[in-house]
Amino acid sequence: MTKQFSYQRLFDFTCAIFRKIGCPEADAVLATTVLLSADLRGIDSHGIARLVGYVRLWEAARVNATPGVTILHETPSTATVDGDSGLGLVVAPKAMQIAIDKAKKVGTGWVSVQNSNHFGIAGYHAMMALEHNMIGICMTNASPLVSPTFSVERLLGTNPICVAVPAGAEPPFVADLATTTAANGKLEILQRKNEEAPLGWIQDKDGRPSTNPHELKTGGALLPLGGDREHGSHKGYALGAVVDIFSAVLSGANYGPWVPPFPAYVPMPTGMPGKGIGHFFGAMRVDAFRPADEFKQHMDNWIRRFRSARTAEGFDRVIIPGDPEREMEKERREHGIPLLQPVVDDLAALGQKFGLSLAEPV
Repeated sequence: MTKQFSYQRLFDFTCAIFRKIGCPEADAVLATTVLLSADLRGIDSHGIARLVGYVRLWEAARVNATPGVTILHETPSTATVDGDSGLGLVVAPKAMQIAIDKAKKVGTGWVSVQNSNHFGIAGYHAMMALEHNMIGICMTNASPLVSPTFSVERLLGTNPICVAVPAGAEPPFVADLATTTAANGKLEILQRKNEEAPLGWIQDKDGRPSTNPHELKTGGALLPLGGDREHGSHKGYALGAVVDIFSAVLSGANYGPWVPPFPAYVPMPTGMPGKGIGHFFGAMRVDAFRPADEFKQHMDNWIRRFRSARTAEGFDRVIIPGDPEREMEKERREHGIPLLQPVVDDLAALGQKFGLSLAEPV
């Protein structure tokens, strides 16, 4: 069962919550914009459903509501940023802006981040580059819930990658994906719906395939993209490892099994080698390679050719990465954002704690 809420109502409520935990007005607005971009784009696992989790991290003194985001080291095209334990929803767009500013000056900009927290969807940050005729790249490591191929240990996160590429008359190409078969948030949605997970998403504590969406609570693990060796899980494992290295080993953040858990009640790992969660951002000026208008004309041609590809039986079109999210955003801005009842209940309780009211659905 779901209830529809207007984007503006959810925005006002979420922004008020961030202000209540001490975020300055500009940061509260930024954090809300980033968080709700996930709900608008249909990535419900990373949207307002996580607001309660962010507040719990703040209550556990693991999130700094007034971070001083600083550059630790830089060259004309690179920087390492310390997020000062801030909300990743605030730290990440500020770091991406640094990458964009560097790209404006020298063609490309690359920024690694340490000492941050969960940053919402990768797509928001990568897409910041689009309005500047730049290609945006974004990665982050995450809580260790994923077992490498052939292992039962949880050593990697869902570790998403996003690449956003501008086009001309056509909408941009936006590939935003986890390096696991499914993100943990999708398991949480299945738990709320009391549904089973497809085979290939998770394994139990002994490494056997499972369809129980609660498996992680009893020592099970998410699986790398591919699900098993025969279906290419070693490739998903390699991609997740690349994200971990770029995001954390390069920046000085925690990596592998030492990445801080998102649930505030889970104990922090011992012997942590770095600071907080790590991110990695890239911005590349298209005209550092060829004239931007010429490039975008050819991107339009690329997109149109793929859209016109002959379809297999039972399918009516070929989707370009970014199409489903763009279409979902249009739908939800017009008709509202659906929230599952358990999410509504969590938000209502959160509002009560801070003396705020979540208005009736549309």
